[in-house]
Amino acid sequence: MILSEILRHAAVVKVEGSVDREITGVNIDSRRVEQGNLFVAIKGTQTDGHQYIEKAVSQGAVAVVCQQLPEAMEQGVTYVVVEDSEKAVGPMVHAFYGSPSERLKLVGVTGTNGKTTIATLLYSMFRKMGHRCGLLSTVCNYVEGEAIAASHTTPDPIELNRLLARMVEAGCEYAFMECSSHAIAQHRIGGLHFAGGLFTNLTRDHLDYHKTFENYRDAKKLFFDQLPGDAFAITNADDKNGLFMVQNTRAVVKTYSVQQMADFRARIIECHFEGMYLEVDGREVGVQFIGKFNVSNLLAVYGAAIMLGKQPEDVLVVLSTLKSVAGRLEPIRSEAGVTAIVDYAHTPDALDNVLRAIHEVLNGKGQVITVCGAGGNRDKGKRPIMAQEAVRQSDRVIITSDNPRFEEPQDIISDMLAGLDQKQMKKVLSIVDRREAIRTAAMLAQKGDVILIAGKGHEDYQEIKGVKHHFDDREVVREIFNQ
Repeated sequence: MILSEILRHAAVVKVEGSVDREITGVNIDSRRVEQGNLFVAIKGTQTDGHQYIEKAVSQGAVAVVCQQLPEAMEQGVTYVVVEDSEKAVGPMVHAFYGSPSERLKLVGVTGTNGKTTIATLLYSMFRKMGHRCGLLSTVCNYVEGEAIAASHTTPDPIELNRLLARMVEAGCEYAFMECSSHAIAQHRIGGLHFAGGLFTNLTRDHLDYHKTFENYRDAKKLFFDQLPGDAFAITNADDKNGLFMVQNTRAVVKTYSVQQMADFRARIIECHFEGMYLEVDGREVGVQFIGKFNVSNLLAVYGAAIMLGKQPEDVLVVLSTLKSVAGRLEPIRSEAGVTAIVDYAHTPDALDNVLRAIHEVLNGKGQVITVCGAGGNRDKGKRPIMAQEAVRQSDRVIITSDNPRFEEPQDIISDMLAGLDQKQMKKVLSIVDRREAIRTAAMLAQKGDVILIAGKGHEDYQEIKGVKHHFDDREVVREIFNQ
């Protein structure tokens, strides 16, 4: 594509050199630059891309987009100054890849919890309805049936548009994606055209990056502020921030609720560990999920499908066949009658939701033993709150390692324990080794009890001192149960 065509989508301040030149690719990582590429220098949170302009040019970049010109400019290279290169890169790379989001129906899901479940279930539902689809999620990305490993909840704008372009090439009609607060704040989804957006809920998370809850909340709201008038915005009326999210959107607003009047409503008729019977907009349906929070997730899926033109009866038929996402309330049973639940819950609210769901099924007929930790080099403020939440709804709690990253595991555990008083501590054990923590929980459990293993869910690794070691909670549980 000609550089002038790409630059039509950026707020250009100044140009040094010719814009009438062919661009073979766009990159924000100087290490990936190839001959004929456009390099976009972004001032990131960790490094400043302006430091790597010279390297990018030496590797073949023929054009550079930046916020300030380098002292030494290479002859024959075009330098373009923009107001904000982070904002500019999304629309530019979207144009370079042929505006893929305008050639399929793209639906974004944002909120603290439930993003992966909702996006994945929409992907599964529409494929079962005979459509070719793409998925961009925390667990895995998919182009129709082809799995592509995911490293971030929302990829960088280069990878994101590359994947969307592959979806278009594969004949996809729909794409469903998680939109993280980081991705929204960093304009990774800039330039994309969304057919619709969904809001799940908002609780404390990622304050290590956003610094305040208000900044975190406003990042989520920005997604809805930017939706076009021909899109839909479906929000959770049961969340206190639900209506706040859509108060300035141009999109058509719809609501869902399990507690009050809304456009899409549901209630639980009956609940077991195998699933629930629900009433959704006056129609009964059996689903293979448990927990009130999952009723909300399923309502969001149902509402989105309706807004995308599907009939309620057809949606409910497919909804009844869908299964939970890997590592989300995933049950594993022992021959001794103990149930282990592996779940990704890594925020206080998610832990609360999962424990509530377990108690709804147990109905006082068994004990709950919770194994949980907290991630290193992340929001420290939520650690004591998570410990309090675990103790409040569990008979026994084992605090252990999650992904300590570059922190000492015992320091993280100490932060969690600091939130507990002497009475609460009587319920608690702390075991640094996660495998031993799970083994201890299994030894404490008796027939009819439930062990919740929270925090890692689908992850098959533990990150320690920058190294990922293989560790899968589900594998460990099965191994211990089989012993």
